[in-house]
Amino acid sequence: MHAINPDKLHHSKWTAVAPKHKEKHFMVTKLLRDEEENVVQVVLEAVLTRREFTLPWQALKDEETWRMGWK
Repeated sequence: MHAINPDKLHHSKWTAVAPKHKEKHFMVTKLLRDEEENVVQVVLEAVLTRREFTLPWQALKDEETWRMGWK
């Protein structure tokens, strides 16, 4: 499991283990925070298509779905 600091995820790069729609490489473009300023979700943008989607930042810890960096 990755040791991830959610406050340092902005502009980090990720690779999808099982790409869909030719979208393999992603970048975190936004951190969504709660009222206590804790990161709760991230916005990922596909590099190829510029499509964005939101997911809980903890989902990036799943090594069967995401790899840190562009590989």
